[in-house]
Amino acid sequence: MDACCIVVPCYNEAARFDREAFRRCLNRPLPLSMVFVDDGSTDGTADVLKELQRESPGKVHVLVKGANAGKAEAVRDGLLCAIANQKAPIVGFWDADLATPLEAIEDLLAVFSAHPQIEIVFGSRVNLLGRSIERRAVRHYLGRVFATCASLVLGLPVYDTQCGAKLFAATPSLSAILQRPFLSRWIFDVELIARFIQLNSGNREKVRHLMYEVPLNVWRDVPGSKVRPKDFFVAVKELMVIRKKYLSPKAVRSFNAPAMGRLP
Repeated sequence: MDACCIVVPCYNEAARFDREAFRRCLNRPLPLSMVFVDDGSTDGTADVLKELQRESPGKVHVLVKGANAGKAEAVRDGLLCAIANQKAPIVGFWDADLATPLEAIEDLLAVFSAHPQIEIVFGSRVNLLGRSIERRAVRHYLGRVFATCASLVLGLPVYDTQCGAKLFAATPSLSAILQRPFLSRWIFDVELIARFIQLNSGNREKVRHLMYEVPLNVWRDVPGSKVRPKDFFVAVKELMVIRKKYLSPKAVRSFNAPAMGRLP
């Protein structure tokens, strides 16, 4: 199995950070490392992360940001750090609340071994028989409406863009896509896919064959989530900005590869 580096964005997570779960994961016989990004926390998050780093030297790197810039930029900074410093062929990000258990990392990693052409693997919250997906009704239904809108805007049959469990092949394309700050604060996952589409000259069929969704076995709403129902309306507004910036015919035609940092 290929080596993997997981980015975990953290903001004021000290009270609910499951140290034992991360310890168990890091002690498993997996070629796995983690970059924890403290996004300007005002509680003891940085101390908790640094303690974990001391316990797992070489497997844990802590990136402390001076001010809160939002999850999107925390993930982007962490992925750039993982690509540049950890040298793992597969990188990704995982929500700190562990709504998706860390055990699912192996399920997502297995896709890269089974399908070498795949570059992006998403965890997907599909409540099938035999699985345990525990999601509040309001979040589920608002999430389904948003996911449908996102799929239509992207022109791809993505079931769940917002699950916080994603892995990527650490390719030059990924490095190029991460060079600029995200426009979106809430739905950077959609923006990231839109950048892949733009980088491939609007060829959605090509991008479709680079992506793979894995239905998760377990996912649960964790108390303390920073996402609120009202953020649905912010997300829809950001979706329209993403469409105009990356996916309109004019945006695709005028795409300047060097400005994006496209690599040969």
